[in-house]
Amino acid sequence: MFNLPQGAELLIILFIVILLFGVGRISKVAGEFGKGIRAFKEGLQSSNEEAVEKKSEAVDKSDESKG
Repeated sequence: MFNLPQGAELLIILFIVILLFGVGRISKVAGEFGKGIRAFKEGLQSSNEEAVEKKSEAVDKSDESKG
């Protein structure tokens, strides 16, 4: 279905990218990409925790109004 590069084609592309940008710049970009993913995961985790707290507060309030 998709004609994606494989094997030797990927190596040629990698070689060209290294020639254009240099190893130092690629490592910086990869590091920033990793930091971005880590921050995204932490944001998801904190959002999840906030949602659980709000849900438990809502349940507590509904229990108080019933009782």
